[in-house]
Amino acid sequence: MVRLETPRLILRRWREEDVAPMAAVNADPEVMRWIRDGSVRDERQTRDAVQAWESEWESQGFGLFAVEVRSTGELAGFTGFSVPHYLPEVLPAVEVGWRLGRSHWGQGLATEAAAAAVRFGFEERGLERIVSIAQVGNDASERIMTKLGMHPVRETVHPTGGRRVRVFELSSDQYVRTTG
Repeated sequence: MVRLETPRLILRRWREEDVAPMAAVNADPEVMRWIRDGSVRDERQTRDAVQAWESEWESQGFGLFAVEVRSTGELAGFTGFSVPHYLPEVLPAVEVGWRLGRSHWGQGLATEAAAAAVRFGFEERGLERIVSIAQVGNDASERIMTKLGMHPVRETVHPTGGRRVRVFELSSDQYVRTTG
């Protein structure tokens, strides 16, 4: 079982008891504002998503981590990897993403979690390139991408949501140069 630790967080695989707190994150319209068409998700949809995320771990060797706050044991949300099949023009690619509950915003936790995931992707899984995709206007996510060392490479339209998205990228060579 893959488990990563940062100063404030534990990134781990999903458990049954994570579904309800993740469903609460997914039910917040402000959290979901920049996700696809902005629709919230219920507990059943969240449970299905968690099962799909766990299946990706089994089939791909990577996936989305549950992000737990070390000091409290509280589930903050997720970070990690998926293949962005919804945007075929960037394939082949692995996307790093994150979603944290609002009570965890503004503390640098998303950056801390995503940085650990990126390190894992390059150093443990040997990825050659990692992308991250955000809707145009989602400045908070773009700031995280920049802090991760990523740079914008294209702007396009999400094929199902119709919203403009910006694609950021970091190659393994760039990662090695910036981390020494």
